[in-house]
Amino acid sequence: MTELINRILSGMSPTMPLTRLLITILIMVVSAAIVLAVSLLYEGFATYAERKVAGDIQARIGPNRVGPYGLLQFVADGVKLLLKEDIIPFYADRWLFIIAPYIVFTVSFAAFVPLSYSDHVSIANLNVGVLYMIAISSVVSMAILMGAWGSNNKWSLFGGMRAVAQIVSYEIPIVLSLLAAIIIPASLSMRDIIAYQSGGLGIFRWLVFNNPFTLIAFFVYFIAAIAEVNRTPFDIPEAESEIVAGYHTEYTGMRFAFFFMAEYGDMFVVSAIAATLFLGGWQIPFIGGIPMPVWLREVLQVGVFFTKVFLLIYVMMWIRWTLPRLRVDQLMELCWKYLTPIALFNLIGASVWVLLLHDRGVYDIIARVFTR
Repeated sequence: MTELINRILSGMSPTMPLTRLLITILIMVVSAAIVLAVSLLYEGFATYAERKVAGDIQARIGPNRVGPYGLLQFVADGVKLLLKEDIIPFYADRWLFIIAPYIVFTVSFAAFVPLSYSDHVSIANLNVGVLYMIAISSVVSMAILMGAWGSNNKWSLFGGMRAVAQIVSYEIPIVLSLLAAIIIPASLSMRDIIAYQSGGLGIFRWLVFNNPFTLIAFFVYFIAAIAEVNRTPFDIPEAESEIVAGYHTEYTGMRFAFFFMAEYGDMFVVSAIAATLFLGGWQIPFIGGIPMPVWLREVLQVGVFFTKVFLLIYVMMWIRWTLPRLRVDQLMELCWKYLTPIALFNLIGASVWVLLLHDRGVYDIIARVFTR
């Protein structure tokens, strides 16, 4: 989007500041509306896909009543949530209670901004894209605690405190794992990291195969990311059997829906980060170097990027309906006693690898040996 704005404004006279400002605002609003529409459509179909995956794993049909093959079930759910009564507890902190779900959803939506969907399709090519993602994700814990405290419900408060403790704890192995990948391309820009993974035979240039430390970092990141977005087996903050749905116990209607949609939005974001930093992003495996029209390459790149992201989301759904829920002590023990030390070891190992071999990966070393 920034490139589009610059192209349009470069052809305009600098003596037209108001017009330039209005055009910039218009492009930003239209782009935000498109991204919001696409993200809402994705979140709706993600709920349908999750029910179908659950049905397959549990040997049942899943949604099959509303629309062909039950495809419109998420529309019916949306209408139901819109029509439900919006209840605010009498003794609740009204403003905290109202604003919390909007902050959670806005942060989830804002995380789509620095993602690079193809060589020329992105909302903003931030040179600190990874840092932006890490920083904005920390706002979620504040909003969750606001909603829990504002509800004036002890069960909501317990669920909010558990959620914040979980999110803050699992951010540590996530950041350490991301650093293990970032130090190799030496950039925080999503586009630069993807460009580094081009060439060779496609997948062998991906950072996940760069060295043993980045391979382990990918799995540590993915496990910690599942906990970060409160997915089973790490959904302790909203475990119905323990604390009555957690921090959103008192929320109804669309306010509850914002929490629900933010979870699926976060699933996409953490999967997109994994696809970008470890799996080559929109790089097309094996046929990336074949000449083709620009429009076709862009379509293929977008398709490849979303395919990688949706495969990772499918794995999250698969895990949810396969593994049992952990206890809260097991959850925190996994983070502090296992994932964090492993992530720290990986960061040190990746740093030593870069120091000794610079930016050469396993593929580069093998290729150099065989080409001598």
